[in-house]
Amino acid sequence: MKGGSETMTQMTRWEPFRDIVSLREAMDRLFEESFVRPWGGRLAPTMRATLAVDMYETEEDVDVKAALPGIDPDDVDVSVTGNTLTIKGQTRAEEEVKEENYICRERTFGAYSRSLRLPLTVEADKAEAEYENGVLTLRLPKVEEAKPKAIEVKVK
Repeated sequence: MKGGSETMTQMTRWEPFRDIVSLREAMDRLFEESFVRPWGGRLAPTMRATLAVDMYETEEDVDVKAALPGIDPDDVDVSVTGNTLTIKGQTRAEEEVKEENYICRERTFGAYSRSLRLPLTVEADKAEAEYENGVLTLRLPKVEEAKPKAIEVKVK
């Protein structure tokens, strides 16, 4: 157009699922804040954290690594009953600081326990356990029947 002012209308593409995703994210956040971490990530005094565990299988055994930060090795108890591995530990509260002097207190103290179902039968009497830098490492040998056996294929 000559001599006139040109105005351009900017078009925005309508995405019907954009608002739904935002609503879903809001619901996820609400659920997490209400039920999963109701105290903003801190545990209530009556709640206990679970022990973080990695478990994997090798040819000869089942290996388990458990994070036990701040737990004295003398306060760790490991047992195998049937195909269930149980790891228990306990941390003790420090009495140096008076309760009213705390600004933030997130570490929990008390008994911890975790029971895991083992994928196969192990020889508990031959198990080995090591504790280093807050990590408990267990080596649980498989019973002979559980170890893989190669079967030779004959060609005719």
